[in-house]
Amino acid sequence: MEFLCYHRDRPDSLALRYELLEEHWSYMDQYAKEMIARGPTFTVDGETLTGSVHILDLPDPATARAFAFDEPGYQAGAYRDVMLRRWRNTLGRTMWEFPGGPTEGNRYLVLGLGTGEPADLDLPSDRDDDLIAYGPLLSDDGTTWLGTAALLRAPDADAARAVLATPERYAGIEVHYWQFGGRS
Repeated sequence: MEFLCYHRDRPDSLALRYELLEEHWSYMDQYAKEMIARGPTFTVDGETLTGSVHILDLPDPATARAFAFDEPGYQAGAYRDVMLRRWRNTLGRTMWEFPGGPTEGNRYLVLGLGTGEPADLDLPSDRDDDLIAYGPLLSDDGTTWLGTAALLRAPDADAARAVLATPERYAGIEVHYWQFGGRS
């Protein structure tokens, strides 16, 4: 079962995040085999850290909750909240298999928070070269569509937002500047 976990930073938590950086990485190293994608998010100008996204293949929702809430930054109070959702890896690959590599172009996390009938379940055919990760956000049992999440390369935030072909089907759409994460 695949899960998307997005820890959103608490305001003014940057010093705490840096203090816990080695603990965070060591914790994530335990999940290296399960990791599909990971990395920090920033304001659209790329200047201010806003959170941390992790997409993993884990055995069940209980393991995913343990991953999210045992994370050292969460335990220390660095995050204001955590979004944890089942996710389906529509691309079937990890970020390390993305042909564009870890640094070429601007990268974004797009979260479409769904309402009603499922939307944007199919891969956008015109974005093949830019998609790093893409798939629906689902309920714990995997039966209810809750939105769509994408990591992608795009020239700007508006172009990244356009990965969701039916924006009217979402209660809200968030776009965050994102970088490949992990140890250098």
